[in-house]
Amino acid sequence: MSERPRTLYEKIWDAHVVARREDGTCLIYIDRHLVHEVTSPQAFEGLRAAGRKIRRPDLTLAVADHNIPTTARVGGNGGPLLIEDPESAVQVAALEDNVREFGVPYIDVLAAHQGIVHVVGPEQGFTLPGTTIVCGDSHTAAHGALGALAFGIGTSEVEHVLATQTLAMKQSPTLEIRVDGDLGFGVTPKDLILAIIGRIGMSGGTGHVIEYRGSTFAAMSIEGRLTVANMSIEAGARSGLFAPDEKTFAYLKGRPMAPAGEAWDQAVAQWRTLATDEGAEFDRSVRFDAADIVPMVTWGTSPEDVAPITGSVPNPDSMADPAKREAARRSLEYMDLEPGHRLQDIAVEHIFIGSCTNSRIEDLRAAAAVVRGRKVSDRIKQALIVPGSGLVKRQAENEGLDRIFLAAGFDWREPGCSMCLAMNPDKVPPRERCASTSNRNFVGRQGPGARTHLMSPAMAAAAAVTGRLTDVRDLVNDDPGELAA
Repeated sequence: MSERPRTLYEKIWDAHVVARREDGTCLIYIDRHLVHEVTSPQAFEGLRAAGRKIRRPDLTLAVADHNIPTTARVGGNGGPLLIEDPESAVQVAALEDNVREFGVPYIDVLAAHQGIVHVVGPEQGFTLPGTTIVCGDSHTAAHGALGALAFGIGTSEVEHVLATQTLAMKQSPTLEIRVDGDLGFGVTPKDLILAIIGRIGMSGGTGHVIEYRGSTFAAMSIEGRLTVANMSIEAGARSGLFAPDEKTFAYLKGRPMAPAGEAWDQAVAQWRTLATDEGAEFDRSVRFDAADIVPMVTWGTSPEDVAPITGSVPNPDSMADPAKREAARRSLEYMDLEPGHRLQDIAVEHIFIGSCTNSRIEDLRAAAAVVRGRKVSDRIKQALIVPGSGLVKRQAENEGLDRIFLAAGFDWREPGCSMCLAMNPDKVPPRERCASTSNRNFVGRQGPGARTHLMSPAMAAAAAVTGRLTDVRDLVNDDPGELAA
């Protein structure tokens, strides 16, 4: 009797089950563990109090990213990085003390390849197809772009993984999101994932592992896939997955932590077996036509509060679900918007191009293609470009992208989470608006009272030069540039 066809998720899950209980709970082996300064201190303290060691420090990688400033690395020449906020300084110092004590590999804040944890992992080849990857951060789902089963965990789970290299959990249901066709001019992976979340809602994928399938995703770059997988969590999903393919292998080959030589050939041969089998069944399936997607922006305080840039702020009274009606009313009150307000008439004061969603080289190229030869609007108080890692920053500078941004009036920053969340000096002041390439527009996410509109790098760049939410296609119709991010 032949084996039942299995999905990519089922193959990875089955390969990592250590033990099963009658209630369906399984003990799962964890291949890779990323830690940062925010969610790890309590976990390390728990190990210390119990007298435990880390089971596999060699499978752990530590990076500081949330709290560090993105202004000049003033330490230099081996000196310490100056962090003015006392709480942030304590968290980074605690991480550095803990990794020294427990022997965990650590990318120093002054290292050339330092950066955001979800940018550094793939970039260094720490993220590999078919592996299980966890981090005390909800956007760990990003690593699924390379065919890894990756998901965020809580502080107590961080301690459990450090101590045992395992987790106890139940298998998730599966959701296929299939998109076929070519994305239109000026339409990017960020627009696509925002449109998906807008359609299925923030609870549309709750508890599921999403696999992204279809010709649109197959044609997508690794950077684009990282953007899509990153925001799986915003649809409530446990994780998001792309089947590894030739693009995946080309991206990973030669990375510092990836297999090499004969081990590489063996790894690729195994990775090729991971694709979902013909005839495998998903618990749910949702389909989209790429041709229906246009540039998107959010208007509310949830990623599902999204609309085409050509549209207007919706009227809550038109929503059938009473809970959604009330949520929309609260969102509009916080955002200081009225139903029917044209999205392209909304002025912004801040621009943020960065975060673990959109801070890779392709994202920066897309933004540069829009601002080349233009100036940041006088309406804009601050416009930040924050590369996702030191290696992205160096590549961008080698390509001259930094000079394009500086000439236009942007701030060119050092790597870090920056204005994605209010845990470092890069914040949006109360009642001011930001065109942001990050992943969340929650109340206070970018600072107390801050109002966030999510969009692609190209759309954020367009907002920078006009001072308002703008359809990027109106700016680059005659000069498409590179609007792929």
